[in-house]
Parts: sequence; C-alpha cells; structure tokens
Amino acid sequence: MLSVRVIAPRETCRAVTEIVKADPTVANLAVVRGATLDGGGDLVLFDVARENANEVIGALRGLGIESSGSITLTEPLAVISLAADRAEEEAPGHPADGVVWDQIEDQARNDARPSWSFMVFLVLATLIAGIGRYLDQPILIIAAMVVGPEFAPVAAICIALARRRLRLVPEAALTLIGGFAIATVFSWAVWAIAYAFGAIDRERATTGPLTEFIVSPDIWSFLIALLAGCAGVLSLTTAKSSALVGVFISVTTVPAVGTIALTLAVGEWGEAWSSLIQLGINLLGLLVAGTVTLLVQRFAWERFGRMRPRPAHRGRRAAAAPPPSRP
Repeated sequence: MLSVRVIAPRETCRAVTEIVKADPTVANLAVVRGATLDGGGDLVLFDVARENANEVIGALRGLGIESSGSITLTEPLAVISLAADRAEEEAPGHPADGVVWDQIEDQARNDARPSWSFMVFLVLATLIAGIGRYLDQPILIIAAMVVGPEFAPVAAICIALARRRLRLVPEAALTLIGGFAIATVFSWAVWAIAYAFGAIDRERATTGPLTEFIVSPDIWSFLIALLAGCAGVLSLTTAKSSALVGVFISVTTVPAVGTIALTLAVGEWGEAWSSLIQLGINLLGLLVAGTVTLLVQRFAWERFGRMRPRPAHRGRRAAAAPPPSRP
C-alpha cells in the first residue's frame, strides 16, 4: 500500500473525497477540514493499493491539485488494517509489480540534476577502479562498481525517453558525461603525479590478466549491459534495491573510466581507447535495455488497466449484490 496525503482548497476537497471513496482499492480515508495555516485548505489522507495508484493519482491530478495544493506519496513499512487488505485484494496484479509513474518521474528529475555527492562518489569510485586495474585486483573493481553512482542519471535518461519527458534528457546526459569527465581528469592528475614521481610504472599499469576484460570490449560486453539495463530499471520501478546492487557489479562503466585515467597518465593511448569503447558499449546497452523495459512496462500496465473494470462499475456491481443470508 501507498500512503497518500492531499492538500487541496476547500472547494476541491469534495471532488477529491468523491474520487477516493468511489475506488475500491482505497482504504482508511480521513479528512481534516481547515488544516492549512490560513484555514482555506483541507487535508485528505488515505491508503491506496500500489497497483492502482496511477489511476487514482491521475484522477486527482485531473482536478488541478498540483497547481492549487499538493499530492504526496509515501511507502509505509507496514499497514496493519483489514480495510487495507480488502483494498489490496481489489487491485490487479501483485503489489511488487506495481509501477507508480509519478514516483518514478520525480526520482528521475532528482537524479538528472548534478550534485556534489554524485561527483564525489564518482571520483572515489574511479580512483578505486584505477587502483584495481593497476594492482590487477578484481575485488577492487567490484568495489568501484558498487560505489559508482552513475546508474542514476542513466535511469533518468531511460525514464525521460520512455515517458516522453525529453527536457530531462540534456540535463541527465550532462550530469552523466560531465561526471565522467570530472572523474577522469581528477584521477588522471593523481596518476600523472604518481607516475612523474616514480610511484607507479607503465608496464604494471597496462598489464593484468584478471582485469583484462576492461580493455577488451566485445559482443558479450553489450549483451551483459542489455541484461543489466533491464534488471536495473526493474529494480528501480519495483523498489528491489538488492537487485540493483547486482546490476552495479555486472556493468563495466566506472572501471573503464578509471582505466582511461590510469592509462592516459602513463601514455598508453591504445588501452585508453579500448576502455573508452568499453564505456560506450556499456552505456549504450544500459540505455537501450532500460528504455525498452520501461516501454514494455508502460504498455503492459495500460493494457491491463483497460481490461479490468472501472471503480465506479465495481461499486455499482457491489451495491447490487444481495446481502449474505443469516443462518
């Protein structure tokens, strides 16, 4: 279940409650009159089954609430309520499969914007990846994959393309590419200084059989990126964070950036170019698979939504049913 908080003008509140009361997938409706500081707005609280949240939220947005008030969605850890259980049974599908598009799009808008924390994590991950390549330690490469935050803007681009929110694409692309550029330059400077003082040598920076895959892009790199892009988007839309960690570990993006910085510092242009190709292949696979996965989810839910009865129709059917006979 999702918990929904609506703040609406008093004249709109009645329409809000009518929409909510008519939907059988909604439970625990409560209205607080004059809840806003000026007393002219009401507060509406209710729980809705995740699978049917898009329909309810769409109806509320049709009232123009986002311009005159607000709609806030939260995910409680648990809802202990028989009414909520009955509302969940009325909803189609499984709660874990429900995709709340407004929630996903709001997250995409946040992920599209650059932030200091994003840049710092990306730089740290790139440095760890460079050390992993230099020492030929796969465990450090895995650590860099987990630390790297680059999937957030990648997912934002996929959501923007699938949901036709194209204004988000340039901002998310700038965050992604700009982040990689900053991480590469910073890491290159660190490695170049180390190379100049003799702390690292060129041969060790360009050899290592255990991490050779970073500079050896092939068709498998693209196939793995496709699978990871699909799994990554599914983990975001279904809130499966454990699966997302697996996606981080499987995609060679940050390791490629770390290797680019390392090999440029020691003057190995061939491996730097191979790493850049590896990065491009993985990003392309993630974007293609992520966007297609979202489009399939959107099509499936829209088709499924048209097949099930409307809330009003359900209400009339329930009202027409005869009461149970008493013994």
